[in-house]
Amino acid sequence: MLGTCVNAAAILAGGGLGLLLRGGIPERLRETIMQGLGLCVLLIGLRGALGTGDVMVVIASVVVGALLGETLRIEDRMERLGDSVQRLLTKDADRGFTQGFMTASLVYCVGAMAIVGALDGGLRGEHGTLFAKSALDGVSAVFFASAMGPGVLLSALPVLIYQGVLALSARVVAPVLSEGVMREMAAVGGLLIVGIGLNLLQIAKIRIGNLLPAIFIPVVYYPVIQLFVR
Repeated sequence: MLGTCVNAAAILAGGGLGLLLRGGIPERLRETIMQGLGLCVLLIGLRGALGTGDVMVVIASVVVGALLGETLRIEDRMERLGDSVQRLLTKDADRGFTQGFMTASLVYCVGAMAIVGALDGGLRGEHGTLFAKSALDGVSAVFFASAMGPGVLLSALPVLIYQGVLALSARVVAPVLSEGVMREMAAVGGLLIVGIGLNLLQIAKIRIGNLLPAIFIPVVYYPVIQLFVR
């Protein structure tokens, strides 16, 4: 859990610094920063998505993941959490708080480094990947928070829970996470990050939260396919 705790702390520190800078940044500049961040997120997502070795795995994962996510209404639950915390902090209605929370949470959780780093920490006690991710997340949190506000700091909570669960269950899930499975999980995650970038650029309104289960579909895809082949 060391790497995960450092990661969450880096987000809080970076987000706090971003809030301090937020007051001195003109609205026009904040808007331009948001657009630049959207482009950067698109690049990160494309690099991950293009690493797929089997496009059919990605397609199947997205379709099945969408069915599960819409059934569970994951995005609605995330929005309600963000709204509830926002109401506890202030009586003013501010959709920017929830947007910042959801955007940052998704960016920090769906990438390959989150999965690989958490598993490395849980299996071997090696935290190098998560330390590197912490540095990246901390820097990006400065810009996210300066553009979207305090909701970005709340994203440290899902990062702590998500990566913590992976780390603590690493010995159980490691046998099913072959190199091919990990590659396709990273590709699906990259594709979801592309969707986040499109949302940031206001090109589309994709319910990325409801697509989150897609990341884990490759874990069961290959065993199912092998059953049919046999």
